[in-house]
Amino acid sequence: MGINPKIGITGLPRSGKSAVLDKVVSMLAEENSTSSDSSVIGGMRSEAIIENGERVGYACIDISTGESGVMAHREIDSRTRILGYGIDPTEIDRVGVPAIQNAVGNCEVLVIDEVGKFTVESEGFVDAVREALDFDMPTLLTLHKKSRHPLLQDIRRRDDGRILEVTPVNRALLPYKVLKLISEKP
Repeated sequence: MGINPKIGITGLPRSGKSAVLDKVVSMLAEENSTSSDSSVIGGMRSEAIIENGERVGYACIDISTGESGVMAHREIDSRTRILGYGIDPTEIDRVGVPAIQNAVGNCEVLVIDEVGKFTVESEGFVDAVREALDFDMPTLLTLHKKSRHPLLQDIRRRDDGRILEVTPVNRALLPYKVLKLISEKP
C-alpha cells in the first residue's frame, strides 16, 4: 500500500460519476497548464455513445492519445450482453488496458473510468487495474455502485482508498473535495 490516495467515485447510474471525474480532470489540467509537461493525467475514460438523442453504447478512450474503441453497443453481437448492450472485451484490451499501463509511472495522476459491469468482462482490464493500484501514484476511479465483482470489492477494502458517493446534494462540490485529496502531499 502506498501513501498516495486511491479515490473511488461511486453512485447510482446517471448520478454524475463521470461528470465529477471530468471536472476534476479539467481542474488538474488547468492547474498544471503552466507546466510544459503534458503527461499530468493519463489512463482511460468511458464515454456514452449517443445517436438520435439516445444512449446506444459506450466507448473507452485513452486520455493521453485520444484513441477510442467501442466496448459496448446495442448492435454488437456478443455472447456477453449486459443491460441490452453487447460487450466487446477486445476493444477494452486494445484501448483501455494500454492506456492504464502507459499511464502508470508516466503521469502524475492515473484515471480509470469506469470500473464496472462492461470493463470487468476483460481479464486484461482487471489485471491492469490491479497492477496499477499496486503502484504508488494518485489514482482516481469511477466505480459501479452495486457490482459484486471481486475487483470492485478489493478496491472498496483498500487501506489507502477513499470511496466517495456522488449524490444530487454533493455533486457540485465533490470535484473540489477530490482535487483537495489528490493534491495533498503525503
